[in-house]
Amino acid sequence: MSGATGQSLRHLGPGHFAMVMGLAGLALAWHRAELLMGPVAASVSTALAALAALLFLALGGASLLRALRHPDAWAEDLKHPVRHAFVAALPISLILLATLAFGLWGASPWVAAAWGLGCAAQAAVTLWVLSRWWRGPAVGHAGLTPVLILPVVGNVLAPLAGVGLGFEAWSAAQFGLGLFLWPMVLALLFQRLVNHGLWPERLLATGFVTVAPPAVVGLGALQFGAPPLLAWMAWGVALGFLLLALTLLPRLKRTGFALPFWAMSFPLAAFAALSLRLQPGTGAVALLALASVVVFGLVLATVRAARAGTLWAPEPVAVIVPG
Repeated sequence: MSGATGQSLRHLGPGHFAMVMGLAGLALAWHRAELLMGPVAASVSTALAALAALLFLALGGASLLRALRHPDAWAEDLKHPVRHAFVAALPISLILLATLAFGLWGASPWVAAAWGLGCAAQAAVTLWVLSRWWRGPAVGHAGLTPVLILPVVGNVLAPLAGVGLGFEAWSAAQFGLGLFLWPMVLALLFQRLVNHGLWPERLLATGFVTVAPPAVVGLGALQFGAPPLLAWMAWGVALGFLLLALTLLPRLKRTGFALPFWAMSFPLAAFAALSLRLQPGTGAVALLALASVVVFGLVLATVRAARAGTLWAPEPVAVIVPG
């Protein structure tokens, strides 16, 4: 392996799985649009699902190779106050892919196995992150960013396929865990905003992650047969966080593209999916179009960054300035 390729592999962190999350989330949204658009939506969903699965396998293989050749890099990720939370992007990606497979092709032993493995890994990551907090101040205010939502709130994804696969009780248990931890993370985030200001500019786009939990909670609640009004409440919370996140756009325009920009993709797709589930119509289709345009733009920007050699590069050191 050449030196340049070796260094690229060294900087291939778990955060790169955010691309899988975005593509899989958009595929799920297009699957929800099948009732409106018919075979066109089904074809788009299948193509996005295949792309997400291929990317997951490629990143998974590269991550395994990285662990073998650069174990110190993995150790640094696990100790980092921000990057450690991105580890949850791996099991979340697997849960989303299993959910896609169930939606597109129905239940099967391998779909159930993939879903079970993803849910178990997500629960393990949650326990690991919480144990870091239990042992002492392992994060600090520098690590209080919306990325913390991934390892602790990602559990609410379980019922999207789990109920249909026949694992309703476990799905409810894991859903409840994520639902319980969600306001705790929000409280930590607002405490950081009040006392220290926004997170570094490189991570500004992660503000969109706050849209994902209420959107997925709404979808999960409907899987359990909850009244639509509860899902509409979740939709309203998601809309509020989306409008709040949009206020970051002027500052985002002044920053160059970086991997954290993918944090916008899955939340927008999840919000579009919930909108399509609640009230299929022009508004929901517009949200699906917005999510699609954003993901397409992110794909183009990622390809350009990969060609320029900036996608797999050392992360700049952020300067934390108290608010």
